[in-house]
Amino acid sequence: MKEKSLLLFFLAATVEIFSELFAMHTLHLVAKPLIVLSLVIYYVMNAERITKTFVIALIFCWMGDVLLMFEPAHPLFFIFGLSSFLIAHLFFIAAYRQLRFSQSTSVGPTIARLSFPIIMAGSGLVVILYPKLGELQIPVMVYALVITLMVLQSVFRMRRTTPESFWTLFFGAVSFLLSDSLLAINKFYHTIPASGVWVMATYSAAVFLIVRGTLAHKP
Repeated sequence: MKEKSLLLFFLAATVEIFSELFAMHTLHLVAKPLIVLSLVIYYVMNAERITKTFVIALIFCWMGDVLLMFEPAHPLFFIFGLSSFLIAHLFFIAAYRQLRFSQSTSVGPTIARLSFPIIMAGSGLVVILYPKLGELQIPVMVYALVITLMVLQSVFRMRRTTPESFWTLFFGAVSFLLSDSLLAINKFYHTIPASGVWVMATYSAAVFLIVRGTLAHKP
């Protein structure tokens, strides 16, 4: 059953990317909600100690996925979905603080080298998109700030967890930022060819790596 939940994730992610590529709406409605749901099952069944804040973060990601599916019906669903993911990132931040050892070795310069490009990417995206956001300027700016902080919080785990856990979760967090950046650029700035494929591929990789990195943390 443990491995079946992971197989379900890969199947759901593959079908979702396939549905985006060929504009198959019915497959999209079935596959997209299963991506995070399968990872929640996988995490709960494999975690030595379940971190409740992390599970809540995944649940809000799932809610965001479902709400964004209904965005074409009404623009408000975009705000609802954005709000769900914002709450998810706040819980990710809280979970990352729990998923680290109390002791640490000073790695200030290394953390600074990893943090600088993340801050530049987050702030640069806001600068580019700001004139195009209209009434969504404040919500999108707040969201950009929170997801940037989420990625930075993953950086602060350096040498406070196992190397496998740190790097896997870190690359997952960066992939999440990349996925949301692609979505925002396509929606507000410039159309990206096959944007749905790239957004869902990076998003699926993000949540998978974040879950794997969390499971690799051994207290």
